[in-house]
Amino acid sequence: MDITSTHPLEKRGAIVPRTARDVVFVDGVRTPFGKAGKGLYAETRADDLIVRVIRELLRRNPGLPPERVDEVAIAATTQIGDQGLTIGRSAALLAGLPRSVPGYAIDRMCAGAMTAVTTSGAGISFGAYDVVIAGGVEHMGRHPMGEGVDPNPRFLSEKLVDVSALVMGNTAENLHDRFPGITKERADAYAVRSQEKVAKAYADGKIQRDLVEMLVRSAEQGYGLATADEPPRPGTTMEGLASLKTPFRSHGNVTPGNAAGLNDGATGAILAAEDVAAELGLSGRMRLVDFSFAGVEPEVMGVGPVPATERLLERNGLGIDDIGLIEINEAFAVQVLAFLEHFGIADDDSRVNPWGGAIALGHPLASSGVRLMTQLSRLFGERTDVRYGLTTMCVGLGMGGTVLWENTNWDGKDTK
Repeated sequence: MDITSTHPLEKRGAIVPRTARDVVFVDGVRTPFGKAGKGLYAETRADDLIVRVIRELLRRNPGLPPERVDEVAIAATTQIGDQGLTIGRSAALLAGLPRSVPGYAIDRMCAGAMTAVTTSGAGISFGAYDVVIAGGVEHMGRHPMGEGVDPNPRFLSEKLVDVSALVMGNTAENLHDRFPGITKERADAYAVRSQEKVAKAYADGKIQRDLVEMLVRSAEQGYGLATADEPPRPGTTMEGLASLKTPFRSHGNVTPGNAAGLNDGATGAILAAEDVAAELGLSGRMRLVDFSFAGVEPEVMGVGPVPATERLLERNGLGIDDIGLIEINEAFAVQVLAFLEHFGIADDDSRVNPWGGAIALGHPLASSGVRLMTQLSRLFGERTDVRYGLTTMCVGLGMGGTVLWENTNWDGKDTK
């Protein structure tokens, strides 16, 4: 899209054309996700997880000279310890990228990796970069959400937010209150389907294509290799979920079975200007069209994807029926169901998370956005009849984020 305009330098005798460039998602990979605490990565450093991802991206894309990477944007929600030290820059150095390649850290809680992509992708479109690596890492076993934070007492003393806004599980219970038609049984049924879809995707070899094996160690068991996600619970049943406790509220609706767990893992992606990707022989799986972030009441942060998606669709002249695939992060089943209900989408609509989601796979906070994108890009490759897809997620402290993507493999026969 050519938006050539007069640059201020023209006043000094120079004319510099300004052109917005198309941005493509070239490739995405991730570590298998582990359970926080005593899981796969209990004795593995967070920075080693993201370094492994960056190295795998370069290995899988030999046409990309490392010195052509213009930026490394890595997100982490808890930026301390081995997730601190400006993780984008430190991971770039540890991964062996040239010292000329800069990097930075970014935080938008659960939407960290999503924001790393949109921020650096916007830089490509603007012309500041040609190629970037963007992703996220979260080691919730080493760094629980909220570790080391010191919330300003004004939040509560001035009643800026309700106390429940600071505990994500409580916000999910609040969402059940706001949408009484979303019952625990309905949330459990959604959770069972997520587990079933992930099990089928694994059986069909869909998910493994973008997992990078990760060396792990244990003081008791020695060294091992993580090759698959640890959180999925195949065979989950409605009866089993019905018996789980509701830790956030007595006789509540949110359980460990209909919510994502506490997890460790890292994700990463290569983004490039479409013409540069072609120059380097890299294939763009999907094209970045637009993105939107929105704020909502922190007490019901789970509705965040609704206004973010509404803004995005309106700005691009699209309706929800024009969207052929939707990858929505499953922080809580109720949050997904509230989104679907708002847009008149059935709970079991085949467009939504065809290979399952975070309830089964896990949700290592800042890393999850790129997992959504990687899965969508793979689905686009199989669905040439689909033109547009969304990646969307709710975000702590009352936000939502949605990214609109166009399938570069679209056959032009359908408007979706």
